Amino acid sequence: MKDFFTYGEVVPGYDVRVVNEREARAGAGILFALGMLSLMNAVMLGHVIVTKFFITFFTIDFIIRVINPNYSPSLLLGRFFVRNQTPEYVGAAQKRFAWGLGLILAIPMFYMLVIHFVPNPVKVLICVICLLLLLSESAFSICFGCMIYNLIKKEKATHCPGGACEIKQKDPVQTFNPAQKAIVLMVTGLLIVGTYVYATKVESKTFLVKKVSSMLMSDTQRNALKEEKLKKEADAFFDEEDDF
Repeated sequence: MKDFFTYGEVVPGYDVRVVNEREARAGAGILFALGMLSLMNAVMLGHVIVTKFFITFFTIDFIIRVINPNYSPSLLLGRFFVRNQTPEYVGAAQKRFAWGLGLILAIPMFYMLVIHFVPNPVKVLICVICLLLLLSESAFSICFGCMIYNLIKKEKATHCPGGACEIKQKDPVQTFNPAQKAIVLMVTGLLIVGTYVYATKVESKTFLVKKVSSMLMSDTQRNALKEEKLKKEADAFFDEEDDF
């Protein structure tokens, strides 16, 4: 029982307990894929049952991660896929702290989506934040929770993903020349402009966009839309009568 609550693994050559970062990244990637599928299902079709199952799984998974990551379902699935790769060990303390922050985000999502369904932009924002954090960990090995850990803890974390905790000089392959900087800025600008145009110029046809747009409207605007809808329905009804 004592071993069950002992967090992280003892690995020769490391002065702190560690976890396998490859396994953590694989688990984050699995959760990101499942989260995107559930979010798209809710956004496009307006069905929340898939999202409810995912949030329940996500919350339980992070509870287990904080207690003992060796029994986390997503991490075990990740271990299966990376079992033939050389482990990349990182400090267990900062990963536990980061997963604890994930659990803090999961609890309000679980309440608002599973226990007491309340459709509001806050719920969507928390989901998006969680997905972005999962993406940053799985795709870029960036652990924002580990960064926050270093900001608030006196004892700084060691053995961070990619050696991010250790100060070092960047190699030439990690730097940008002027042309590369221009390309990055241009692509970033195009993504921002494209997102804005899509959100403002394209007709809203998904359940989520219509719901959020309605919630952001004033009572006068909502009443005007209702009256317009009723007028269209009345016109259609009378047109059908004229056909007879």
